[in-house]
Amino acid sequence: MMRRMADGAIPYADDESIGDVVVGTEALQARIAELGAEITRDYAGRAPLLVGVLKGAFLFMADLARQIDLPVEFDFMAVSSYGNATKSSGVVRIVKDLDLDLTGRDVLIVEDIIDSGLTLAYLRKNLLARNPSSVEVCALLVRDGLQKTELDLRYVGFAIPPDFVVGYGLDVAERYRNLPYIASYLG
Repeated sequence: MMRRMADGAIPYADDESIGDVVVGTEALQARIAELGAEITRDYAGRAPLLVGVLKGAFLFMADLARQIDLPVEFDFMAVSSYGNATKSSGVVRIVKDLDLDLTGRDVLIVEDIIDSGLTLAYLRKNLLARNPSSVEVCALLVRDGLQKTELDLRYVGFAIPPDFVVGYGLDVAERYRNLPYIASYLG
């Protein structure tokens, strides 16, 4: 599959680290529109607080928010378990905490990708301790077969093979986030 930008350019055309497209641009946008409609229905009459997990979820969260036909607020957390590696270290640390109080709020965690689920379990426990009204999760991607804990995801964009992927916010050492699709990373 030829990977072209709107202007016809091929991003990272000569980069042999980029493999096959796993989720194309059109499929991403169509599924995000569906997720936005589901969230709009499920949160009717409420104003959810979208908590984006930086840095990977920022593109997804921006596109998702534009598909939600409700007043929403935003806040961001940065957690780290990867560093510059392609495998999680298993140790989760909060790099940037939320600015807003969660008491009585309907919180929707917006995640780019779920691997083992350990980071998400840590994050959910941390946020539940702040007395929100509810905490749900919207994950763009779930890598099949890697989960070490029950995920309990309310919204999922795509289940993908367990290969490492980049693009649409996902990176390796801060590279490839700007790809308009999700591709396998060959390393």
